[in-house]
Amino acid sequence: MHAAKRYRLLNNVTIVISIIGVAIALLDSGFTLPMWLQQVFHIFYLAIIFLGFVVTAGRYIYSKKPLTLNKVAVFDLLTSIAIVILLVAHFTDLVRSGMSVAVDGFVAIKIAVFVTFIREISDHDFNLNRTFLNPAQFFILSFLSLVLVGALLLMMPNATMQPLSFIDALFTATSAVCVTGLIVVDTATYFTTFGQVIIMGLIQIGGLGILTFVTYFSYFFKGGVSYETQASISEMSYMRGMGDVVSTLKSILYVTFAVEAVAAALIYISIYDIPDMDWSEQLFFSVFHAISAFCNAGFSTFSAGMYDDALRFNYPLQLIIATTFIFGGMGFVIVVNVLRYLRDRAERLIYRHDQRYIYRPWLLNINSRITLITTGALLLVGLIGVMIFEYNNVLADHRSFFGKLVTGLFTAATPRTAGFNTIDMGELAFPTIMLTIFLMWIGASPNSTGGGIKTSTFAIALLNTLSLARGQTNVEVFKRQIADISIRRAFSIMWLSLLVIGMGVTLISYDQPELDLIKVVFECFSAYSTVGLSLNLTTELSDFSKMVVSVIMFVGRVSMLTIFIALLKNRRQRNYRYPTEEITIN
Repeated sequence: MHAAKRYRLLNNVTIVISIIGVAIALLDSGFTLPMWLQQVFHIFYLAIIFLGFVVTAGRYIYSKKPLTLNKVAVFDLLTSIAIVILLVAHFTDLVRSGMSVAVDGFVAIKIAVFVTFIREISDHDFNLNRTFLNPAQFFILSFLSLVLVGALLLMMPNATMQPLSFIDALFTATSAVCVTGLIVVDTATYFTTFGQVIIMGLIQIGGLGILTFVTYFSYFFKGGVSYETQASISEMSYMRGMGDVVSTLKSILYVTFAVEAVAAALIYISIYDIPDMDWSEQLFFSVFHAISAFCNAGFSTFSAGMYDDALRFNYPLQLIIATTFIFGGMGFVIVVNVLRYLRDRAERLIYRHDQRYIYRPWLLNINSRITLITTGALLLVGLIGVMIFEYNNVLADHRSFFGKLVTGLFTAATPRTAGFNTIDMGELAFPTIMLTIFLMWIGASPNSTGGGIKTSTFAIALLNTLSLARGQTNVEVFKRQIADISIRRAFSIMWLSLLVIGMGVTLISYDQPELDLIKVVFECFSAYSTVGLSLNLTTELSDFSKMVVSVIMFVGRVSMLTIFIALLKNRRQRNYRYPTEEITIN
């Protein structure tokens, strides 16, 4: 057999074994296993790591390209050194303890197995069009698989303080993956630190999407992504140019982790005086809430969430959390475009006499303009409404006007799919509840971690209505005409969302007629828009109602239109057009 083929065969074997190793590592962490079985698993981990070293060396030995110190080589070198250091430390501990120390808690070995898996799986070509699924089907299946795996992980004994039913585990996993935040068991007291780490991981992967990670790793290790994959991603995310797909995905990851790191640092600073929390607990709190906020998830490691007495009067913390989830809800593509625009303006200001930095029109594209204006308008409307309706109600606990203003802003912003609350939702006035339902329905911006019908959908529908009222045949804004496909897509998303929510309300009301209807409506809007706010109803739901809400959360995350596309899309385009007829409406 040719040497290159032997290497490829060894690489495939390593991938399969590393997948098994990751699964075993999760089981090893989630269950308390006999000592002899832990020792067997320990040997298996070491075998995987050794194979990883062999395959990594073979990658450079059998490479047809000259050896260069590129980013992949640096990554391989650093990870190899790190793994060697971890192994030395591990065996040093074993020798010092007389070879009798338990190895089930040695997390570094398991991390090394996971790194080996990521490295080897990324060395393969990833091509959506070579699979049996179209992009929409792959998108839906990836989320569904993540939900099921997350539910099984959360049911492991070491993940919870007491046994968790499959329905509750599935609900929690769906809420985490779909970055909703609705909970049927208390995250703070029901789950162990290991279980909370699982939830945090599900939030991060669900917020960004599996495809983002897979594509980036494939690009990083192979230096490129196939044309077909770029076309598929462009189709799923509605990006206009395929040339920007990879650069946009890279920017998404860089911006995400940068914002989360800054948010975690600021949160850590703002909670330094919380009693009964040591530095490690404060650090975990900061990282967990930074990820939960940026991904618009709404999960918290406090039983009362942000309404806890130690947090709800911490106004700097509220501003940090609010800024983080607003940033995450603006949409990755929008954020990247705005940052590029701000960088260009700064360069033009600094180098205003340099001819290389000239004015570039439409650097801030129409999507960004519509999103920024709509987001600002909705925040202002929400703030005014909350201040009017709740000034002497739920805001009365805050003595200063600044405190009322910050809490009012937080309350107005959180329905945009964030899910955190600094007030008692059960005490809201009815007008505020209706305003919150409206804001939840609109939700965040496209290509973001948030849900809802999206700000651009609402803006296009509003612009179309104004155009009809003016007698115009086209929808125009900022000296641009909105494409007909965007208008059709917007109205499809709107009526499909109301259809799903209406069906959910009907099913829950049929199963539990004793529940307050407005609370059921609020719960279903919150679930579909992946918000996570509740009028204290979630824990009262039956198993059937929990399943209904879980389905609504899932459909809201992937969108009903995407499900229809996955089931009905026909790639063959017909080259004819029927005569146009106008239908009588109104």
